[in-house]
Amino acid sequence: MQITETTNEGLKRAYRITIPASEIDDKIKAEVKRIAPQVRMPGFRPGKVPANLVRKMHGEQLHAQVINDTVQSSVDELIKDKELRPAMQPAISLGDEYEEGKDAEIDVTLEVLPKIDAPDIDGITLERLTVPVADSEIDETLQRIADQNKTYKDAPKTKKAAEGDQVIIDFVGSIDGTEFAGGKAEDAPLVIGSGTFIPGFEDQLKGVKAGDEKTVKVTFPNDYQAEDLKGQDAEFAVTVKAVKTPADSKIDDDFAKTLGLESADKLRELVKAQMEQETAGLTRTQMKRQLLDTLAAGHDFPVPERMVDAEFEQIWAQLTQEASREDDPEAAMKEIEAERDDYRSIAERRVRLGLLLSEIGQANNVQITNQEMSMLMQQAAQQYRAEDRERFMQFIQNDPMAAAQLRAPLYEDKVVDFLFDKAEITDREVTREELEAAIEAEESTEAEAAKAKKAPAKKAPAKKAAAKKDDAKADDKPAAKKPAAKKAPAKKAAEKADTKADAKPAAKKAPAKKPAAKKAASETAKEPAAKKAPAKKPAAKKPAAKKAPAKK
Repeated sequence: MQITETTNEGLKRAYRITIPASEIDDKIKAEVKRIAPQVRMPGFRPGKVPANLVRKMHGEQLHAQVINDTVQSSVDELIKDKELRPAMQPAISLGDEYEEGKDAEIDVTLEVLPKIDAPDIDGITLERLTVPVADSEIDETLQRIADQNKTYKDAPKTKKAAEGDQVIIDFVGSIDGTEFAGGKAEDAPLVIGSGTFIPGFEDQLKGVKAGDEKTVKVTFPNDYQAEDLKGQDAEFAVTVKAVKTPADSKIDDDFAKTLGLESADKLRELVKAQMEQETAGLTRTQMKRQLLDTLAAGHDFPVPERMVDAEFEQIWAQLTQEASREDDPEAAMKEIEAERDDYRSIAERRVRLGLLLSEIGQANNVQITNQEMSMLMQQAAQQYRAEDRERFMQFIQNDPMAAAQLRAPLYEDKVVDFLFDKAEITDREVTREELEAAIEAEESTEAEAAKAKKAPAKKAPAKKAAAKKDDAKADDKPAAKKPAAKKAPAKKAAEKADTKADAKPAAKKAPAKKPAAKKAASETAKEPAAKKAPAKKPAAKKPAAKKAPAKK
């Protein structure tokens, strides 16, 4: 085997590996000899088929196998001999003119990981902003839970339904006199003013009494989930079975038991714990972003272009998905297209931080145990149908790249926790609003820093500070998620809401949350890209990759 280096520029490397035809032929002969005892052919005793006949029968298959194995072993040897650290799986190609009996010429191109000076992690100082949970906030949350789980009592038959009252109705929907599928329900509860049904439906029921019959005329929204009903004018024949008024919301032991808890004290403890967990997540996000900004400011080294490309593609896919949900998708796409270079700068920063955290972790023996990896796999497998989970587990076990991607977020968090332990941390109590403002300010600072590094002469417009606001999620970090303000934490509270009629065509489609198109990049901007391990044995002629089972 002969290796010739053809490119050595920055992090890019390219090699040509020449494998003599005689070496390939010797390997084919060895394979023929190995399988000959297993070959069966009429007229020959088992194991006595001549080698030339075995090669004639299986030569094409053996040749393909030998070439594939030789390419893999040659690339492995190249990486080992040259002490290369591939950033991603090398690109491998076998010359189109190759045919049996000729020398095989294999072209290998790759990018290597940069050499990173040992990061100085001593003397890092961080400020931890903490938010104490006040009793008044707990009281507000409990009241909100009670309001979301209102009970209703029968009203006198003469009671006219008003805003906030519940009506029990039967309805039949029709378009041009023809009843449509799914437009019918019996004993459906509807709270007037809840916005549960499509616009205009509930308003027309104000003033009805038990026993009334009413024709409700509405127009289905243009974004309604049923294609055949979008924008259609419809009539609903409604029969009012009963009118109910809200009962007093008392937060007592009986109320707590309706939520599956032992007492009101237990409910209060749960609410407080979940509120503390929410603010602790925000506090961690704020500290982590301080840490990443500190690391980014102190390190600048070239990063592999293909890793940046892969990271940018993820950011861009998220941006375009968000843009498609805007009221004017075309305008949203035009806006983000104008800032494509800015988002690529953010992708580069993420890759650099990911490599830096990986280097810190390796230098300080931060590891993920087999037990932690097993738990990760089991958690990820829950996204798939029961019959596909075992196949997913095997996929992760057999694919080093997939395993590295699954492991990366946890590894990153462990490195961050290690750095937190090393840092000098001072605490300061703030309000939740101040904590959220600090996070947003750090996002803006980080985004501007990434762009400034890419093009120092370009002054970032002031509007970017607001545009980069992150109020949804931060990649795969649950702790970094910014919870909706004053969100009711009790899980069962939402489950108790009246949703019986939601599935009916008369029900209003829950509007998709429409964050600004730029938001997705601000999420990715703050989290470093996971370092991806190259597959151990890249092949020249790769068979179809075994795919992970489709998610539910």
